Amino acid sequence: MNEESKNRDDDFEHACDVFEREDYKTAYKLFLSLANKDDAGAQYVLGKMFEEGEGVKQDYKQAIKWYRLAVKQGHGMAQSALGQMYCYGLGVEQDYKQAIKWYRLAGYKGDADAQCCMGWFYEEGKWLPKDSEKARNWYLLSATQKNADAQNNLARMYYEGRGIQQNYKEALRLFRLSAEQGYVEAQFNLGMMYADGQGVAEDYAEAIKWLKLAAEQKFEAAQFKLELMHLNENILN
Repeated sequence: MNEESKNRDDDFEHACDVFEREDYKTAYKLFLSLANKDDAGAQYVLGKMFEEGEGVKQDYKQAIKWYRLAVKQGHGMAQSALGQMYCYGLGVEQDYKQAIKWYRLAGYKGDADAQCCMGWFYEEGKWLPKDSEKARNWYLLSATQKNADAQNNLARMYYEGRGIQQNYKEALRLFRLSAEQGYVEAQFNLGMMYADGQGVAEDYAEAIKWLKLAAEQKFEAAQFKLELMHLNENILN
């Protein structure tokens, strides 16, 4: 690493520290200076700032501008972000083919969110031929990186036997990994497996524990299940 690259890395780290201190005005100036020197990481961060309206007025077209500049340099997270913009039609006309293009490129570079999205496209057969094996493989790549969404989706495939052999124990393991990260759907699914004794011994206390966590996040199915369990308990008593 030459001296110029080291200095740029130090400047980027400093800008990140300023951003984390929520001094967004200063952080924006620092990132902008780096981005104008073709720093792909800074270009990506500026894109996120404009996309989410952090420290600047939300502006999807500006977000797209900076993501595109970062993408030209092969920045994986920017590829994933650009895919998301196309997927939801933010700052650009909604275009699923473009979304898949950028998600795929980002997924190959190891971006867990993009890998999860590719899994979903293949699982649902949306704008790609339905392919459960490819869906499983993409979800697995993402889940291995602790992506809670992918862990839940892969668990659901094992639970339902969707294109793969049904396996309650593997579903339970993956639901737990996702639920422990606070993913509400996984918390509900894990609670239901304990309530029904699927892949594990029936455990009323564990079921209530996970269903309560999901209910606290206003997951209606969990709230309804808890009310039903409480009603049944009163009837039995």
